[in-house]
Formats: sequence, structure tokens, C-alpha cells
Amino acid sequence: PLRAPAISIHPNAKWAQNGVTVAGANDWDNGLNELFFPYGLYVDDDQTIYVADWANNRVMGWKAGATSGQVVAGGNGRGDGVHQLNHPLDVIVDKERDSLIISDTENKRIVRWPRRNGTTSREIIISNIECIGLTMDENGSLYVVDNESHGVIRYRIGDTIGTVVAGGNGEGSRPDQLSGPLCVSVDRNHSVYVSNFWNHRVIKWEEGAREGIIVAGGQGEGNSLTQLKGPRGVVVDQLGTVYVTDTSNHRIMRWPKGATQGSVIAGGNGAGRQSNQLTSPVGLSFDRHGNLYVVDY
Repeated sequence: PLRAPAISIHPNAKWAQNGVTVAGANDWDNGLNELFFPYGLYVDDDQTIYVADWANNRVMGWKAGATSGQVVAGGNGRGDGVHQLNHPLDVIVDKERDSLIISDTENKRIVRWPRRNGTTSREIIISNIECIGLTMDENGSLYVVDNESHGVIRYRIGDTIGTVVAGGNGEGSRPDQLSGPLCVSVDRNHSVYVSNFWNHRVIKWEEGAREGIIVAGGQGEGNSLTQLKGPRGVVVDQLGTVYVTDTSNHRIMRWPKGATQGSVIAGGNGAGRQSNQLTSPVGLSFDRHGNLYVVDY
């Protein structure tokens, strides 16, 4: 997946300061050209955008250049039936099985929906988990943010019980704890990067580590280049550069590996609806060309 480190971005890359709306923004509603509190997203190789449309209890797929989307999961009212979702927060594509994996948050489950009708049946992959963000590594292992345990759990293919790979030691600010983890990314070495909403930082946990290290923020709540305020979405590239939605500062930040401060690559011009502004950026993803996609609700 392109939220795993498949994406290679030049260290000196720059992005346009004015963004272009590619999905939604007509109004908050349930039309096919609308989204209602969207959250996580995934951009496929053909630039199809999949968005967890939280308040509409569905996942939408938007093809490149389309003026409206298609319902690709849910959309049958809020509920716990196999044909329903209940406030989904994230979605990724499992290319091996040509399916969507969805964080069906308020049903406390992770579900699989086929991308093509009639190919495979929908199934519940994991139950009884207060899931938020999720991602997958190149081996097909699934990494899930569990809000209840303030941890990240890894499920290898065939696992029915996962392994805690970050946090899981109660809510807090110690090096072995997380506080309000929301989104997760994984690198080629199977280190996980977790956004900590309440601690205003991004933490890296190397495989097998008992404690994490701060790779972005961690200097308290604020809007300087050394700080974050309520970070949510996180992506790491092949060089170990961390990209994070600095939600309450209305900006996207980039933190090179080992850096003590980040740089603003999008937004940062106050909250608003102008093309150089963001209001509440949450999910983020890149396409294979390095273009940046941000969910702004």
C-alpha cells in the first residue's frame, strides 16, 4: 500500500501551495458527490481515491478526474449487518485479495469487502477491537490502532490473536505508552509510526522494541516548527521522512529522519476554505507520483 513505504520522495521535493479539490466539498450530505465527516483515505495505483465517509456509514471510491464517487462499501444505513458499516474511520486496499479492509469503528470490528461484486463474500476479519487507523506491510501483516488499549496491534496472515507492537501499557506519556493513538504507518524494517493526539507527537517503535522514540513533535502543544497540535494522519516514506497532518494547526508537516523540527508543506495559513488553507486535516496519502492527498473535514 502507498501508506507503507512504497513511495519514494526526493528529499528536496516541494508541493504546490494551492490544492485542488478532488472529492466532495459540495456540502456535508450523502449525495454521490458529497462527503460527511470523511476521515481516512487510500490512493490506489490508478489514482482511485477510497475515503472512509464516517457520518454516511460508507466508503466511497472516486476515480481520477471524476465529479462524483461510487459507494464501494456500506451505504445501507448505520448498523452491524454484514452489508452495513457503523462510522468507519479508515480504509486500505489489499491488492493480493483485491479487496478493501475497513476499520468499522463503532461496530468494533475490521471487515473485508470485495472490490468487485461476486468475487468474494464480505467477512469480519477481527472482532471486539476499538479500531481507528490501520495499515498493511509488504508481507500482508495488518497493523491496527486500538483506541481502547492505547496501542497498535499486528496481525500476521492467519493470526486470530494479534501482537502488541506499540504502546498497550495504558494511556500516558512514558516512552512505553501512547495517548490517543489515531493513525499508523509502517516502514520497510517493520517499525511502526503512530500519531499521538493527546501527546502532540509522532512515535516510532522499532520491531521488538519495548519503548518508542519521538520522531515528530514532542515539545508540547503549539504551532512552532518543533511542535504539533493534535496530530492525526501519518505516513513514512522510504527515507524515513515522516509526514503528518497537524490537525489543530491546519497544516501538513514533513519531518526528515533525525530532524528536530519540521517544515510546512501544505496549509499553515490559518483555518479556511481557500486553496492554500486547511481547516481540520485528518487522513493523508500519496499516489505513486508523489502527489499529496489530504482529507480536510
